[in-house]
Amino acid sequence: MIPGNSGVEADVAQLAGAVAESGNLRAAADKLFLTHSAVSQQIKGLEEHLGFALFDRRGRRVVLNAAGEALLRSVQGALAQLDDGVQAAGAAAAGSAQRLRVTVLPSFAQRWLMPRIVRWRERHPGVALEIDASIRAVDLVREGFHAAVRQGHGPWPGLSSQRLFGRPPMIVVGSPSAARRLLGAQPEALAREPLLGDADLWKAWFAASGVKTQVTPVAVFNDAGLMLQAAEQSLGLSLSREILAADALIDGRLV
Repeated sequence: MIPGNSGVEADVAQLAGAVAESGNLRAAADKLFLTHSAVSQQIKGLEEHLGFALFDRRGRRVVLNAAGEALLRSVQGALAQLDDGVQAAGAAAAGSAQRLRVTVLPSFAQRWLMPRIVRWRERHPGVALEIDASIRAVDLVREGFHAAVRQGHGPWPGLSSQRLFGRPPMIVVGSPSAARRLLGAQPEALAREPLLGDADLWKAWFAASGVKTQVTPVAVFNDAGLMLQAAEQSLGLSLSREILAADALIDGRLV
């Protein structure tokens, strides 16, 4: 079937995504629950309708050409909004009238948001949640998100932003056993402990404390939440933003 313009955009996005990901028609057909010939005819019909090729054939492989990539990029935002509308309609039909899509940093999601999510749900039982934990830059409009929690100064063009927290201080934290071992110790004693995280941050901390030392962390992490979990497991001491360690400090998992 060759639909009107909006249908063409939807079809090409679906086909392009499946074919580009799989690299061949048969695998794309399996993903779309169609026959090989049906996918081939869809591509042929789309290209005839548009008047130009969208895919290049390289042996058994089928890849998007420049025109196909450009068209896919141009319609993805609209399709994301369409999908958001369908999901919202489904939620409403299931008795949940609203859906909130939020993208947050993984460390913030793990250490701050999740411990509070039950209370939020109790206050907003009619809102279904979709949480995307990601460190990548996200185009909220194109990808259909309602809000994002990110670290930065702002403002960001085209977005309405509100500061949730000031710049939280950096603190040294460790497990209760590490705290007992270091009770009353001077800063230079920390240099003899296993350290977690970025070496440059530790160098700056020791320099500010008047200690000259070589810093070789025993483990480095790309996520602060994982680093704090390692500190809780007594793998070493960690430098952390206070807000991320706050709950663990209150609970006594960190000191």
